[in-house]
Amino acid sequence: MPTSAIEKDCSGKMDKAVEFLKQELRGIRTGRAHPGLVEHIKVEVSSYGSTMELRELATISVPEPCTLLVKPFDPGTLKDIEKGIQSSSLGVTPQSDGKAIRLPIPPLSGERRQSLLQQVKKMAEAQKVAVRNSRRDANKAIDGLEKAKTISEDDAKEVKERIQKTTNKHETDIDAVVATKTKEIEEV
Repeated sequence: MPTSAIEKDCSGKMDKAVEFLKQELRGIRTGRAHPGLVEHIKVEVSSYGSTMELRELATISVPEPCTLLVKPFDPGTLKDIEKGIQSSSLGVTPQSDGKAIRLPIPPLSGERRQSLLQQVKKMAEAQKVAVRNSRRDANKAIDGLEKAKTISEDDAKEVKERIQKTTNKHETDIDAVVATKTKEIEEV
């Protein structure tokens, strides 16, 4: 495997780690309502005989800054959606009017903000570990090429430096994503 392919593969894995973190953080509640909070909630739909994500069953809108409005495509799934939201870890009580469900998003307490910040930091650290593991794997592949005399020692050193720069860039990206989310959570 040529060094450019190793670098590209490593960078791709690191990009995926950053994207995964962004997706995970969308589900963490801040003081403001946004559809990302609930769109991935799994709902057991008895009439369909399957489990589906909320976004597949309803439109999710934000009529007010602290309220989400869930309108099911099929009115028969309203009760199932309500049960799914209640059983989720969101901690919000749905209010149904027979056609749609309103989800009032209460402001976060100081204690809850702190626990969310801890959760965000843990998620970020897990993705930094994934980035570093990608670097380690790429460096092992480069060492293998160097041992097999496919590339020179200088070339190996140069490629490892580029991989380290890529690692540093992705870790900085993760820190930026965390800083943005932290700011959202701390906003009152």
